Amino acid sequence: MPFSLDIIIVNWNTGKQLQDCLDSIADADQKTFELKRVVVVDNASTDGSADRLSATTLPLLIIKNPRNLGFAAACNQGANCSSADYLLFLNPDTRLYRDSLTGPLAAMLQPVHQKTGIMGIQLMDDAGRVSRSCARFPTPLLFFHKMTGLDRLFPAGFVSLAMTDWNHLHTRIVDQVIGAFFLVRNPVYRELNGFDERFFVYYEELDFSFRAFQKGWRTCYLSGFQAYHKGGGASAAVKDIRLHYALRSQILYGFKHFQRVTAFLLMLGVLFIEPWTRLGNAVLIESSGQLCDTLKAYAMLWKDLPNWFRLCLKVSGMPSSPEARNQDGL
Repeated sequence: MPFSLDIIIVNWNTGKQLQDCLDSIADADQKTFELKRVVVVDNASTDGSADRLSATTLPLLIIKNPRNLGFAAACNQGANCSSADYLLFLNPDTRLYRDSLTGPLAAMLQPVHQKTGIMGIQLMDDAGRVSRSCARFPTPLLFFHKMTGLDRLFPAGFVSLAMTDWNHLHTRIVDQVIGAFFLVRNPVYRELNGFDERFFVYYEELDFSFRAFQKGWRTCYLSGFQAYHKGGGASAAVKDIRLHYALRSQILYGFKHFQRVTAFLLMLGVLFIEPWTRLGNAVLIESSGQLCDTLKAYAMLWKDLPNWFRLCLKVSGMPSSPEARNQDGL
Protein backbone atom coordinates (compact mmCIF):
# COMPACT_ATOMS: atom_id res chain seq x y z
CA MET A 1 0.00 0.00 0.00
CA PRO A 2 1.35 3.47 -0.89
CA PHE A 3 0.13 5.16 2.32
CA SER A 4 -1.47 4.34 5.66
CA LEU A 5 -4.10 5.65 8.06
CA ASP A 6 -4.81 5.53 11.77
CA ILE A 7 -8.29 6.40 13.05
CA ILE A 8 -8.63 7.80 16.57
CA ILE A 9 -12.02 7.84 18.31
CA VAL A 10 -12.54 9.38 21.74
CA ASN A 11 -15.46 7.81 23.55
CA TRP A 12 -17.44 9.03 26.54
CA ASN A 13 -20.79 7.37 27.21
CA THR A 14 -21.89 7.22 23.57
CA GLY A 15 -23.77 3.94 23.88
CA LYS A 16 -24.56 2.10 20.66
CA GLN A 17 -23.23 4.97 18.56
CA LEU A 18 -19.66 3.76 19.10
CA GLN A 19 -20.44 0.29 17.73
CA ASP A 20 -22.30 1.79 14.77
CA CYS A 21 -19.31 4.02 14.03
CA LEU A 22 -16.90 1.07 14.10
CA ASP A 23 -19.20 -0.99 11.89
CA SER A 24 -19.28 1.83 9.35
CA ILE A 25 -15.47 1.97 9.30
CA ALA A 26 -15.35 -1.77 8.62
CA ASP A 27 -17.83 -1.34 5.73
CA ALA A 28 -15.97 1.61 4.17
CA ASP A 29 -13.74 1.04 1.16
CA GLN A 30 -10.11 0.49 2.24
CA LYS A 31 -8.60 -0.83 -1.00
CA THR A 32 -6.31 2.12 -1.75
CA PHE A 33 -4.62 2.47 1.65
CA GLU A 34 -3.56 0.49 4.71
CA LEU A 35 -5.72 0.95 7.79
CA LYS A 36 -3.05 0.37 10.42
CA ARG A 37 -5.01 1.01 13.62
CA VAL A 38 -8.42 2.05 14.88
CA VAL A 39 -7.81 3.39 18.37
CA VAL A 40 -10.72 3.90 20.75
CA VAL A 41 -9.73 6.00 23.75
CA ASP A 42 -12.42 5.63 26.40
CA ASN A 43 -12.54 8.52 28.86
CA ALA A 44 -13.91 6.67 31.91
CA SER A 45 -17.32 5.88 30.41
CA THR A 46 -19.92 4.55 32.82
CA ASP A 47 -22.36 3.15 30.25
CA GLY A 48 -20.21 0.18 29.19
CA SER A 49 -20.05 1.41 25.60
CA ALA A 50 -16.38 0.43 25.27
CA ASP A 51 -16.83 -2.89 27.08
CA ARG A 52 -19.42 -4.62 24.93
CA LEU A 53 -18.10 -4.04 21.43
CA SER A 54 -18.90 -6.94 19.12
CA ALA A 55 -16.28 -8.79 17.11
CA THR A 56 -14.85 -6.79 14.24
CA THR A 57 -12.23 -7.28 11.53
CA LEU A 58 -10.76 -3.88 12.29
CA PRO A 59 -7.22 -3.55 13.73
CA LEU A 60 -8.82 -2.31 16.94
CA LEU A 61 -6.96 -1.01 19.99
CA ILE A 62 -8.93 0.10 23.06
CA ILE A 63 -7.35 2.40 25.65
CA LYS A 64 -9.34 2.84 28.86
CA ASN A 65 -8.65 5.81 31.08
CA PRO A 66 -9.55 5.55 34.78
CA ARG A 67 -10.74 9.17 34.68
CA ASN A 68 -11.87 11.62 32.04
CA LEU A 69 -8.69 13.28 30.77
CA GLY A 70 -10.49 15.54 28.33
CA PHE A 71 -10.90 15.34 24.57
CA ALA A 72 -7.57 16.87 23.52
CA ALA A 73 -5.53 14.67 25.86
CA ALA A 74 -7.38 11.54 24.71
CA CYS A 75 -6.78 12.43 21.05
CA ASN A 76 -3.06 12.73 21.80
CA GLN A 77 -3.11 9.38 23.59
CA GLY A 78 -4.49 7.69 20.52
CA ALA A 79 -2.18 9.42 18.04
CA ASN A 80 1.15 9.76 19.79
CA CYS A 81 2.48 6.28 18.90
CA SER A 82 1.19 6.35 15.34
CA SER A 83 3.46 5.55 12.42
CA ALA A 84 0.73 6.06 9.83
CA ASP A 85 0.93 8.73 7.14
CA TYR A 86 -2.46 10.18 8.05
CA LEU A 87 -4.51 10.52 11.22
CA LEU A 88 -8.29 10.71 11.21
CA PHE A 89 -9.86 12.02 14.40
CA LEU A 90 -13.43 10.75 14.22
CA ASN A 91 -16.34 11.32 16.59
CA PRO A 92 -18.21 8.21 17.74
CA ASP A 93 -21.52 9.80 16.71
CA THR A 94 -20.48 9.67 13.05
CA ARG A 95 -21.06 6.94 10.47
CA LEU A 96 -18.91 6.64 7.39
CA TYR A 97 -20.16 5.91 3.89
CA ARG A 98 -18.45 3.70 1.31
CA ASP A 99 -16.02 6.37 0.01
CA SER A 100 -15.70 8.51 3.14
CA LEU A 101 -12.06 7.44 3.57
CA THR A 102 -10.80 6.80 0.04
CA GLY A 103 -12.13 10.13 -1.28
CA PRO A 104 -10.35 12.59 1.02
CA LEU A 105 -7.19 10.46 1.18
CA ALA A 106 -6.96 10.45 -2.62
CA ALA A 107 -7.50 14.23 -2.60
CA MET A 108 -4.62 14.68 -0.14
CA LEU A 109 -2.28 13.07 -2.72
CA GLN A 110 -3.14 15.59 -5.43
CA PRO A 111 -0.51 18.29 -6.15
CA VAL A 112 -3.07 21.03 -5.47
CA HIS A 113 -3.28 19.84 -1.87
CA GLN A 114 0.43 19.52 -1.12
CA LYS A 115 0.10 22.33 1.47
CA THR A 116 -3.21 21.05 2.84
CA GLY A 117 -2.49 19.78 6.32
CA ILE A 118 -6.08 19.26 7.48
CA MET A 119 -9.14 18.11 5.56
CA GLY A 120 -12.82 17.69 6.36
CA ILE A 121 -15.76 16.42 4.32
CA GLN A 122 -19.49 17.10 4.07
CA LEU A 123 -21.36 16.01 7.19
CA MET A 124 -25.00 15.04 6.82
CA ASP A 125 -27.66 15.41 9.50
CA ASP A 126 -30.66 13.19 10.35
CA ALA A 127 -32.73 14.79 7.61
CA GLY A 128 -30.06 14.20 4.98
CA ARG A 129 -29.10 17.86 4.81
CA VAL A 130 -25.54 19.20 4.62
CA SER A 131 -24.54 20.56 8.03
CA ARG A 132 -22.74 23.88 8.44
CA SER A 133 -19.50 22.47 9.80
CA CYS A 134 -16.80 25.08 9.08
CA ALA A 135 -15.76 28.11 11.10
CA ARG A 136 -13.64 31.23 10.89
CA PHE A 137 -10.66 31.94 13.09
CA PRO A 138 -11.90 34.02 16.04
CA THR A 139 -11.10 37.69 16.30
CA PRO A 140 -12.09 39.96 19.20
CA LEU A 141 -14.82 41.44 16.98
CA LEU A 142 -16.25 38.04 16.04
CA PHE A 143 -16.29 37.04 19.72
CA PHE A 144 -18.15 40.29 20.46
CA HIS A 145 -20.76 39.45 17.80
CA LYS A 146 -21.19 36.04 19.41
CA MET A 147 -21.44 37.10 23.04
CA THR A 148 -23.95 39.87 22.28
CA GLY A 149 -26.02 37.73 19.92
CA LEU A 150 -25.69 40.28 17.11
CA ASP A 151 -24.62 37.57 14.65
CA ARG A 152 -27.92 35.77 15.24
CA LEU A 153 -30.18 38.82 15.42
CA PHE A 154 -28.70 40.57 12.37
CA PRO A 155 -26.82 37.91 10.35
CA ALA A 156 -26.62 40.11 7.26
CA GLY A 157 -24.66 42.80 9.07
CA PHE A 158 -22.66 40.91 11.68
CA VAL A 159 -20.39 38.03 10.66
CA SER A 160 -20.45 34.94 12.88
CA LEU A 161 -17.70 32.51 13.87
CA ALA A 162 -19.59 29.58 12.37
CA MET A 163 -19.85 29.82 8.59
CA THR A 164 -23.64 29.56 8.61
CA ASP A 165 -23.81 32.10 5.77
CA TRP A 166 -22.28 29.58 3.33
CA ASN A 167 -24.19 26.52 2.06
CA HIS A 168 -21.17 24.14 2.21
CA LEU A 169 -21.97 22.76 -1.24
CA HIS A 170 -18.57 23.25 -2.85
CA THR A 171 -14.92 22.59 -2.00
CA ARG A 172 -12.91 25.50 -0.62
CA ILE A 173 -10.07 26.45 1.69
CA VAL A 174 -11.45 27.39 5.11
CA ASP A 175 -10.05 28.36 8.50
CA GLN A 176 -11.37 25.34 10.39
CA VAL A 177 -13.39 22.18 9.83
CA ILE A 178 -15.30 20.59 12.68
CA GLY A 179 -13.45 17.97 14.70
CA ALA A 180 -16.08 15.28 14.03
CA PHE A 181 -14.14 14.29 10.89
CA PHE A 182 -10.66 15.80 11.14
CA LEU A 183 -8.11 14.29 8.74
CA VAL A 184 -4.52 15.39 9.45
CA ARG A 185 -1.17 14.62 7.91
CA ASN A 186 0.87 12.89 10.61
CA PRO A 187 3.94 15.12 9.98
CA VAL A 188 1.73 18.17 10.61
CA TYR A 189 0.46 16.63 13.84
CA ARG A 190 4.07 16.03 14.93
CA GLU A 191 5.16 19.52 13.93
CA LEU A 192 2.45 21.02 16.14
CA ASN A 193 3.05 18.63 19.07
CA GLY A 194 -0.53 17.45 18.79
CA PHE A 195 -3.54 19.08 20.42
CA ASP A 196 -3.07 21.49 23.30
CA GLU A 197 -4.32 19.51 26.29
CA ARG A 198 -5.01 22.68 28.23
CA PHE A 199 -8.27 22.77 26.26
CA PHE A 200 -10.20 20.09 28.13
CA VAL A 201 -12.86 20.06 25.42
CA TYR A 202 -13.93 22.56 22.72
CA TYR A 203 -11.66 24.93 20.78
CA GLU A 204 -8.87 22.33 20.72
CA GLU A 205 -9.28 21.68 16.97
CA LEU A 206 -9.67 25.40 16.33
CA ASP A 207 -6.42 26.08 18.19
CA PHE A 208 -4.75 23.24 16.25
CA SER A 209 -5.99 24.63 12.92
CA PHE A 210 -4.78 28.13 13.74
CA ARG A 211 -1.33 26.89 14.73
CA ALA A 212 -1.19 24.86 11.51
CA PHE A 213 -2.11 28.01 9.55
CA GLN A 214 0.70 29.90 11.28
CA LYS A 215 3.10 27.19 10.07
CA GLY A 216 1.93 27.61 6.47
CA TRP A 217 -0.54 24.70 6.30
CA ARG A 218 -4.07 25.02 4.92
CA THR A 219 -7.39 23.46 5.89
CA CYS A 220 -9.62 22.20 3.08
CA TYR A 221 -13.33 21.45 3.17
CA LEU A 222 -14.00 18.73 0.57
CA SER A 223 -17.59 18.72 -0.67
CA GLY A 224 -17.55 15.63 -2.88
CA PHE A 225 -17.59 13.07 -0.04
CA GLN A 226 -19.87 12.68 2.95
CA ALA A 227 -20.33 11.09 6.36
CA TYR A 228 -23.27 11.12 8.75
CA HIS A 229 -22.87 13.14 11.96
CA LYS A 230 -25.52 13.12 14.65
CA GLY A 231 -24.06 16.05 16.58
CA GLY A 232 -24.07 16.49 20.34
CA GLY A 233 -23.33 12.83 21.03
CA ALA A 234 -23.17 11.96 24.71
CA SER A 235 -22.86 15.64 25.70
CA ALA A 236 -26.48 16.27 24.66
CA ALA A 237 -27.48 14.86 28.05
CA VAL A 238 -25.20 17.27 29.95
CA LYS A 239 -25.75 20.57 28.19
CA ASP A 240 -24.88 22.62 31.28
CA ILE A 241 -21.46 20.95 31.57
CA ARG A 242 -20.95 21.28 27.82
CA LEU A 243 -21.64 25.02 27.95
CA HIS A 244 -19.37 25.44 30.99
CA TYR A 245 -16.41 23.93 29.14
CA ALA A 246 -17.20 25.83 25.93
CA LEU A 247 -17.17 29.16 27.77
CA ARG A 248 -13.98 28.29 29.61
CA SER A 249 -12.24 27.24 26.39
CA GLN A 250 -13.38 30.44 24.69
CA ILE A 251 -11.67 32.51 27.38
CA LEU A 252 -8.61 30.26 27.27
CA TYR A 253 -8.32 30.70 23.50
CA GLY A 254 -8.34 34.47 23.95
CA PHE A 255 -5.52 34.41 26.47
CA LYS A 256 -3.46 32.14 24.24
CA HIS A 257 -3.88 34.00 20.94
CA PHE A 258 -4.82 37.61 21.76
CA GLN A 259 -2.99 40.41 23.52
CA ARG A 260 -3.47 40.11 27.27
CA VAL A 261 -5.56 43.31 27.54
CA THR A 262 -7.86 42.07 24.78
CA ALA A 263 -8.07 38.67 26.47
CA PHE A 264 -9.13 40.32 29.75
CA LEU A 265 -11.86 42.25 27.93
CA LEU A 266 -13.04 39.04 26.28
CA MET A 267 -13.17 37.32 29.66
CA LEU A 268 -15.24 40.16 31.14
CA GLY A 269 -17.60 39.95 28.18
CA VAL A 270 -18.08 36.22 28.63
CA LEU A 271 -18.68 36.63 32.36
CA PHE A 272 -20.92 39.70 32.36
CA ILE A 273 -22.45 40.18 28.88
CA GLU A 274 -22.90 36.74 27.34
CA PRO A 275 -24.97 35.26 30.21
CA TRP A 276 -27.66 37.92 29.71
CA THR A 277 -27.69 37.23 25.96
CA ARG A 278 -28.15 33.51 26.58
CA LEU A 279 -30.77 33.99 29.29
CA GLY A 280 -32.68 36.46 27.13
CA ASN A 281 -32.70 33.99 24.24
CA ALA A 282 -33.99 31.24 26.54
CA VAL A 283 -36.86 33.50 27.66
CA LEU A 284 -37.67 34.49 24.06
CA ILE A 285 -37.95 30.89 22.90
CA GLU A 286 -39.66 29.90 26.16
CA SER A 287 -37.12 27.20 26.94
CA SER A 288 -36.94 26.48 30.65
CA GLY A 289 -34.35 23.79 29.95
CA GLN A 290 -32.01 26.24 28.24
CA LEU A 291 -32.57 28.73 31.05
CA CYS A 292 -31.61 26.17 33.70
CA ASP A 293 -28.62 24.90 31.71
CA THR A 294 -27.28 28.45 31.30
CA LEU A 295 -27.62 29.21 35.02
CA LYS A 296 -25.93 25.93 35.98
CA ALA A 297 -23.10 26.46 33.47
CA TYR A 298 -22.33 29.92 34.78
CA ALA A 299 -22.52 28.72 38.37
CA MET A 300 -19.83 26.14 37.52
CA LEU A 301 -17.79 28.75 35.66
CA TRP A 302 -17.80 31.17 38.59
CA LYS A 303 -17.15 28.44 41.14
CA ASP A 304 -14.09 27.25 39.24
CA LEU A 305 -12.89 30.76 38.39
CA PRO A 306 -9.64 30.69 40.45
CA ASN A 307 -8.48 27.47 38.77
CA TRP A 308 -9.24 28.32 35.15
CA PHE A 309 -8.04 31.91 35.55
CA ARG A 310 -4.64 30.71 36.80
CA LEU A 311 -4.55 28.40 33.77
CA CYS A 312 -5.35 31.33 31.46
CA LEU A 313 -2.48 33.37 32.87
CA LYS A 314 -0.11 30.43 32.33
CA VAL A 315 -1.37 29.86 28.79
CA SER A 316 -0.87 33.51 27.82
CA GLY A 317 2.24 33.54 25.66
CA MET A 318 3.26 30.01 26.65
CA PRO A 319 4.07 27.14 24.23
CA SER A 320 1.63 24.28 23.77
CA SER A 321 4.01 21.31 23.66
CA PRO A 322 3.45 18.40 26.05
CA GLU A 323 6.86 19.12 27.57
CA ALA A 324 5.85 22.67 28.46
CA ARG A 325 2.55 21.46 29.91
CA ASN A 326 4.34 18.96 32.09
CA GLN A 327 6.67 21.63 33.38
CA ASP A 328 3.70 23.76 34.31
CA GLY A 329 2.14 20.83 36.15
CA LEU A 330 -0.96 21.04 33.97
